[in-house]
Amino acid sequence: MREYAIDKTRNIGIIAHIDAGKTTITEGILYETGVTHNIGAVHEGETVTDWMEQERERGITITAAAVTCYWKGNKINIIDTPGHVDFTVEVERSLRVLDGAVVVFDGKMGVEPQSETVWRQADKYGVPRVCFINKINQTGGDFYKSLDSIHKRLSPNAYPIQIPIGFEKDIRGIIDLVKMKAYTYKEFKDKALTEEEIPADLAEKAKEYRQKLIEKVVEIDDALMEKYLAGTELTEAELLEAIRKSTIGGNFYPVLGGDGRGVIVHTLLDAINMYLPSPLDKQNIVGVNPKVKEAEVEGAEKIIRKPDDAEPFTALAFKIANDPFVGKLAFFRVYSGTLQAGSYILNTRSGNKERVGRIVLMKANDRQDIKEVYAGDIAALVGPKETVTGDTLCDLDHPIRLESIKFAEPVISMAIEPKTKADQEKMGIALSRLAEEDPTFHIKGDEETGQTIISGMGELHLEIIVDRMKREFKVEANVGKPQVAYKEKFKKIVESEGKYIRQSGGKGQYGHCRIRLEPREPGAGFTFESEIVGGVIPREFIAPIEKGVKEAAENGVIAGYPVIDFFCAVYDGSFHEVDSSELAFKIAASKAFQDGVRSADPILLEPIMKVEVTVPEQFMGDVIGDINSKRGQVKEMNDRGNLKIIDSYIPLAEMFGYATALRSMTQGQGNYAMEFDHYDEVPRNIAAGIIESRAAVNARKGQ
Repeated sequence: MREYAIDKTRNIGIIAHIDAGKTTITEGILYETGVTHNIGAVHEGETVTDWMEQERERGITITAAAVTCYWKGNKINIIDTPGHVDFTVEVERSLRVLDGAVVVFDGKMGVEPQSETVWRQADKYGVPRVCFINKINQTGGDFYKSLDSIHKRLSPNAYPIQIPIGFEKDIRGIIDLVKMKAYTYKEFKDKALTEEEIPADLAEKAKEYRQKLIEKVVEIDDALMEKYLAGTELTEAELLEAIRKSTIGGNFYPVLGGDGRGVIVHTLLDAINMYLPSPLDKQNIVGVNPKVKEAEVEGAEKIIRKPDDAEPFTALAFKIANDPFVGKLAFFRVYSGTLQAGSYILNTRSGNKERVGRIVLMKANDRQDIKEVYAGDIAALVGPKETVTGDTLCDLDHPIRLESIKFAEPVISMAIEPKTKADQEKMGIALSRLAEEDPTFHIKGDEETGQTIISGMGELHLEIIVDRMKREFKVEANVGKPQVAYKEKFKKIVESEGKYIRQSGGKGQYGHCRIRLEPREPGAGFTFESEIVGGVIPREFIAPIEKGVKEAAENGVIAGYPVIDFFCAVYDGSFHEVDSSELAFKIAASKAFQDGVRSADPILLEPIMKVEVTVPEQFMGDVIGDINSKRGQVKEMNDRGNLKIIDSYIPLAEMFGYATALRSMTQGQGNYAMEFDHYDEVPRNIAAGIIESRAAVNARKGQ
């Protein structure tokens, strides 16, 4: 039996830049809703959602954690996500399945680099948002400056529904611009807000901000717009409904402010209930028949599922985790229908059915067994054999495939090897399980050297992976220096021919193809097409040609790095009735690709990072000089309080060890944030050195 009606359910994420206060706000919510009896401190490792040892030691969130609380008749499922760019995969997959989000900003810093990243991710999935400007009670906290940074860097459609009473340490409440009442508190630990009349010195400011609020939200409702223009006062109910409609429609972002530790959290909870959508408010989920190929999805007939318990079961697995007590967990969001423990489901990626053993609700790392889940719920399956991130799980008799989740490619690699022979087998198991959990963590074996290469989103990402291997899987490992994940590309359109002919007395080998290679725009990926007519190459040899091109592209041409963003068409060739084979055509295609790329003006690409450095003004000159010496480009400089903010683009290859160098340059007062932005061509003189170095390594391998 469903405990809460679907319209009384909220699935939300808490998203922000690192140190903005996401986890503290989640702790405040859990405390104010009665889930916990104290507010855990992040720096003391006491929080519910930061339950991993590494999270508690470092005071940062590494993995998204789900918790459930209840407020004024609503059930709120919350996912607290990491703020560090290295773990952005957790934000990406969470936003894919959530209905709404709370974006937290540090009131002292305003919009920061990862604030922009998570905002773009929310835009990508059309997630309605409420903004919470945190820490405005601290020295340097400024609600209005932070609001201005949101308008300049994110959206002019973010606007306050409440404004603070007081400034910095003297803040003692808020003015609700909808009800036009003041709500105050004396201590953070007060259990309730006191309703009062608006202080006389803030009355005009409150009227001004309410007027601007009304002007923002009546734009989407013609009837309200006419009423407003006629000079008729909107009722409280009309204004609430207008804010709700604008927020759910993605046209407006309510802004609140305060301190996430205290009673002011009540106003945030009210905003979540009032303005963020229930599963019923979201559009119907759309999928396709699982038999439709990925390349043909656009034109395929769509299958619609409504957020209703009576519909066939449809869910998306958005996160895999390895629990030390119960084994593999697959977190999933139910879009339609119901699922009972003991029943069977279809995984439309693998095409196999799977028995549902246990279903659990998660509170961070604690589990609660349940017998059934309903439309709109978020839960986890225990022990699924084949499920991976992005899989659609559905009713056996009503197959559907939902859009999966796309993740960024790793930008940094390092070699890893077990310290002892006893660790060899355990390391393989540990790495495969960690890769199953994290789609941005890749493993690749170097067959010639026997080394294992691990790749991820940053130095901290790989450091945490190695640490988890040691703690969770008891595997000791040695790691090499970080290596940049370079890519290769070519600039010209070329045609190329590949032949593979071997005769050894018996049945020979014969493969012959002509291909055309065309560079594509950044991020376009690889596309293959057959233009063969008249059967000059039989259909069964087309797939091996594509495979040969793919494998050759993965191993690179000029320096052994993957070739990216290109189109390949096979347009001609020949075959032998007896000697032709799949292997022969695969090898012929590989040769054609390598020869073609060499004549197509190939270049080396490197990851360029967006770097924001925060320093006191007296160190600005030294920092800019250092950025220039790293082949960096300063984009702009801004002020943030007494600090200078330097935005720049710097090649990742120049950023190793930057934290230490920056501390040295700024007497420990400088900080920086870095995220991947794009790939760009490596200057020819530097590329020559990289290619020469790779050639020397390959020569040593061949000895």
